[in-house]
Amino acid sequence: MTGSQSGGAPHPAGRGTALVTGAARGIGRGLAVALAAEGFDVAVHYRSSEADAHETARQCGALGVRAVTLRADLGSPAGARALVRAAHAAFPESGLAVLVNNVGNYVNRPLLDVTDEQWADMLGSNLTATFATCQAAAPLLRARGWGRIVNLGFAGASADVARPGIVPYVIAKAGVAQLSRSLAVTLAGSGVSVNVVSPGVIETSVSQPVREIPAGRVGTVAELVGAALYFVRASDYVTGQDLEVAGGWHL
Repeated sequence: MTGSQSGGAPHPAGRGTALVTGAARGIGRGLAVALAAEGFDVAVHYRSSEADAHETARQCGALGVRAVTLRADLGSPAGARALVRAAHAAFPESGLAVLVNNVGNYVNRPLLDVTDEQWADMLGSNLTATFATCQAAAPLLRARGWGRIVNLGFAGASADVARPGIVPYVIAKAGVAQLSRSLAVTLAGSGVSVNVVSPGVIETSVSQPVREIPAGRVGTVAELVGAALYFVRASDYVTGQDLEVAGGWHL
């Protein structure tokens, strides 16, 4: 685990630290910068994109909050839990307040051609890493008496429809939805909410089948970030929900 800091003065209200996994670029960067604009100090997680992570931290710091970059491999549950502890300790007087699980690999491959390594990677990066970070964050947020967990899902992942080209990915994201609902019940009444934002086809998506989307276009990172911010801003009475940002895809 390695890290470095940048940015402005401490937040006067001690608003708390937001950890965003996979925040070096794309959706993760958008989420991190948006949370900085909300007044949170930000822990920018990355695995290999160090320069991009530092740029994300710079953009966060320019908004007057503190930002730290934290390198971690979320391929192991131990690494995921260590990341949460590092984010919580980065600004001790602030402490962890928001966890956004953005990391998750993707593969589009016929089911019978999926390798053992791809299967393990899809479930590990999307589901196991989310479980481990949430498990590590939950007692910290509960002790604080306020916290927000937002997990990234996938539009239509829980629908009873076959998707033979992306089976391990969909299974993992359906698991994220169930994990989030169960954790929402576990933490209800403690000031901590747990919700899911499920993108469909976003401008950063690997494949972009626009013809399948009723809205006739792909979604923007800003639209996805706006959904995540809704859950951060909302009362803890809004919990266990899955908000799809998909333009009507898979309905």
